[in-house]
Amino acid sequence: MSFEIFDGARLPIKAWTRGVHVEDAAKQQLLNLAGMPFIYSHVAAMPDVHWGMGATVGSVIATKGAIIPAAVGVDIGCGMAAQRTTLTAGDLPDDLHALRTAIEARIPHGRTNNGGPGDRGAWGDAPEGHYARLAPLMPGLKAITGKHPKIAQAALGAPRHAGTLGTGNHFVEVCLDEEQRVWLMLHSGSRGIGNRIGSYFIEAAKKDMERWFITLPDKDLAYIPQGSALFDDYFEAVNWAQRYARTNRDLMMDAALAALAEAVPKAFECDCAAVNCHHNYVSWERHFGENVMLTRKGAVDAHDGVLGIIPGSMGAKSFIVRGKGNRDAFSSCSHGAGRRMSRGEATRTFTLADHEAATAGVECRKDAGVLDETPAAYKDIDAVMAAQADLVDVLHTLKQVVCVKG
Repeated sequence: MSFEIFDGARLPIKAWTRGVHVEDAAKQQLLNLAGMPFIYSHVAAMPDVHWGMGATVGSVIATKGAIIPAAVGVDIGCGMAAQRTTLTAGDLPDDLHALRTAIEARIPHGRTNNGGPGDRGAWGDAPEGHYARLAPLMPGLKAITGKHPKIAQAALGAPRHAGTLGTGNHFVEVCLDEEQRVWLMLHSGSRGIGNRIGSYFIEAAKKDMERWFITLPDKDLAYIPQGSALFDDYFEAVNWAQRYARTNRDLMMDAALAALAEAVPKAFECDCAAVNCHHNYVSWERHFGENVMLTRKGAVDAHDGVLGIIPGSMGAKSFIVRGKGNRDAFSSCSHGAGRRMSRGEATRTFTLADHEAATAGVECRKDAGVLDETPAAYKDIDAVMAAQADLVDVLHTLKQVVCVKG
């Protein structure tokens, strides 16, 4: 048996964590989750599992009759995109700083002025054609805010955030595969509007728990029953945010390709190897003969033959993978290496010298503002991959040479 069993709840927790540390706080979150009456079959934990705000990152749950908004999280539709080009390592300039600068110039990143006027992480004047790409999404957003006006203020910023990176562990990278071919890879989600949608429905679910005098082991397990008006509205909003997140990544990939063309004299094309996958989302799926709501928080769809992306830290390898359709894992795999320490602990533990050594050979930020993202703050990606060998096959191994952070 390739997974471990964590007992102690109503249903078992099947964890692909052999050889990977799981902190007690994450195990307790999983036990609380597995005790909920509408969880179906079992809870699956991926090898990158760790404690998360609201719910465990790296968890996969099937539910019948209710959904837990915090188990989806607030970065709805967060995920990865990767594109292989016809360029090879020898085509890249010797000085990669210009390439990094070109990407940073074309993709707003970070956050300033508390997200207010002049925020460098949002568009001032968006590029030509930007709003046309968003036009199909706008009627859906209007319908959502019409029913839930408290989301309306954040909705105003949705056009300015599309095609932008954000902060934290989001990134844009230039990578080389095992044959020295050049790839672009990026990580981002639904930005401010997705955060507002997630937060709004999490709080609405908590208020309903109070109204119905329902006591939970953790307030973040507040749920929305199927059949309620709030349930239908939540699914409508989540599906919209997931489409917005995919569009966000598409726009960024176009910008990153334009930056690559600007910095590299040689003409190139994109070949057929392209992947765009969510890792914070919910969808209707069929498992063990039943139609269920499957929530992946920090996990990727790994149905048989489905392509996915498992990134390492900003100094480690990443992987393009193909799912094996493991039924016990609800056809899922990890979404990355997973944190082994909190951001605050990483900042207190590591020095700039540590970070510079860990990111040697990568053109990236090497300042105090990214110490919380230093590679040693994450689990060993090789151990994570070994623990899920029965979940995915590795198609390509990528090593970054340029990394842009917010």
